[in-house]
Amino acid sequence: MRCSSNHRCHVRLRFSLHRVGVNPEPERLASPPPPDLPVLFRDDHVVAIHKPAGLLVHRTKLDAHEERFAVQILRRQLRRRVYTVHRLDKATSGLLLFGLSQEVAATLSAAFERGLVEKTYIALVRGHIPDGGEIVHALSRRFDDAEGQPTERIGPHQEATTRFRRLGTVELPRRVDRYPTSRYSLVELRPLTGRRHQLRRHMSHVSHHIVGDTTFGKGRHNQLFRDLFACHRMLLASVELNLPHPVTGDRLRLTAPLDGGFLSVLERLGLAEALPVEWRATPTLDPFARQ
Repeated sequence: MRCSSNHRCHVRLRFSLHRVGVNPEPERLASPPPPDLPVLFRDDHVVAIHKPAGLLVHRTKLDAHEERFAVQILRRQLRRRVYTVHRLDKATSGLLLFGLSQEVAATLSAAFERGLVEKTYIALVRGHIPDGGEIVHALSRRFDDAEGQPTERIGPHQEATTRFRRLGTVELPRRVDRYPTSRYSLVELRPLTGRRHQLRRHMSHVSHHIVGDTTFGKGRHNQLFRDLFACHRMLLASVELNLPHPVTGDRLRLTAPLDGGFLSVLERLGLAEALPVEWRATPTLDPFARQ
């Protein structure tokens, strides 16, 4: 493995129950309460958590069978109401911000809409992406049920820009497509606009699909990571938000380390060292809990 001072590196890997007697009416067992969510930051106005992959932010008709949502878990955990500010896809893990009052949530939402929030994500993508650049590609508007529009409705195209920076590359001795090996890149992504599924759609547009993306990705590459690493999630995480505090106006920099599953895959690929230290630590439960 070779790593330069700017953290770019290249790696090449070789690489019953049994009942007796009368059957009574089956008992319905109550589901255990969901585990608490790691709290990354909290003050009197905002709270930031680490959302695991596979957890919805709030109830949606698109996943009507789901019974657990980040907003309900956090309300139970903090014993107070919290208010959504922005969203992460169900399959995306990482930093998720809430307001502790409607007024603060409205201020934060406005900051997101006005482009005052700098958002940073980490992804593992197919192929060796260039060192850095911008993807400028308009995306059709996609609605969700929270907007009061049919989810299948496709709106007009909207401008969309994503800035990217390659952190490292790896090549696996496995044939997936027509080549004898399979290449991947660890990439930092900064969406400059906030379109729905923007990062996933932009990476698909430039043929650097995010590994594990079952909607916009490549099934064969997803299967390879399931086979090699038992990885059944999308390798996309929100790792940093930089924004003005909604009350004081001071600049607030929030970071979220990768969860153990994502980080484990990068470690096995030899790419974890390409990440800044604050994105490699393990998220812990609420260090801000009041005793």
